[in-house]
Amino acid sequence: MSEIEERMAHLERAIDDMSDVVARQANEIALLTRRVQVLLEREKDRDQSAEGGAVFGDERPPHY
Repeated sequence: MSEIEERMAHLERAIDDMSDVVARQANEIALLTRRVQVLLEREKDRDQSAEGGAVFGDERPPHY
């Protein structure tokens, strides 16, 4: 019986540790998601404020 209780204690500890890891990861994902949204908004605003010039990837400008 004591062996079962010991194993159960180790399993409970492992579950608590994994729960902490998942909670930290959820917070980090939320932070990164907010940062990506901010960057997307900045890029959208920058694209809208560009003066009529359209850049398509690595395409060379017409004066080359």
